[in-house]
Amino acid sequence: MARFAVDDPDDERIAEFRGLRDNELRRRRESPGGDMAGIFIAEGDVVVERALRAGYVIRSVLVDATRTAPLPDSVPADVAAFAAGPQVVRAITGMAVHRGIMASFDRRPVPAPDEVLRSATRVVVLERVVNPTNLGVIARSAAGLGADAMLLDPASVDPLYRRASRVAMGEVFSLPYARTEPFPDGLDVLTDRGFSLLALTPDPMAERIDDVVLAPDEKAALVLGAEGPGLRAETMERVGRPVRIPLHGHVDSLNVAAAAAIACYVLGRGRP
Repeated sequence: MARFAVDDPDDERIAEFRGLRDNELRRRRESPGGDMAGIFIAEGDVVVERALRAGYVIRSVLVDATRTAPLPDSVPADVAAFAAGPQVVRAITGMAVHRGIMASFDRRPVPAPDEVLRSATRVVVLERVVNPTNLGVIARSAAGLGADAMLLDPASVDPLYRRASRVAMGEVFSLPYARTEPFPDGLDVLTDRGFSLLALTPDPMAERIDDVVLAPDEKAALVLGAEGPGLRAETMERVGRPVRIPLHGHVDSLNVAAAAAIACYVLGRGRP
């Protein structure tokens, strides 16, 4: 594998990795039609390996110049690796370290909801989940606890955003996902295909989620809202079945990612 030293953060050979620390640059990178809208960045050996395992095409690699460990075996030998010191890494990421490796990948077209729902029976559905850390935890929990797919409304954060995929330990690459129309109309794609909808809420009057009983092959979708405001009233009304996680003491709610993990475990009980 060819390895090239880089000592200038403005080096055009690593242009794909620039702008990761600046919100405005990141939005430009990730917006449709942006100069790098067809690219995403994966960070860390495990995340890079899982992106490769999921079939994403790798473009180039940026490694810590002090790294002595070999690159993951799954990285093709003909991929260019650029070695950068702490000052260059800090200029790019805002930190002096970046878990030893970052890699740029080509995006794939996001499938239509019909495609990801075709063989699914448990689905996690997100409305206005804009925090990439929360999305990463939700995706990892969903994949590990029996969900088959994830649907996102247009306002939810990009699952391939670097922090989301890093927190998810790369599980976002293997969990099928699709974008829907804005809610509540975007939920019709689920009900039209026979899914029961469950809206997670801290409302003490809602049904206890541990009282929900589903057959292993029954189609169910867990609908989650943003941290803080939760689901919009229109969405909650369209779902029609609110469920809650029983809480003790004076705690009135859980972080949406923590609540999603508990709910995914409950809904995944009895599945093969």
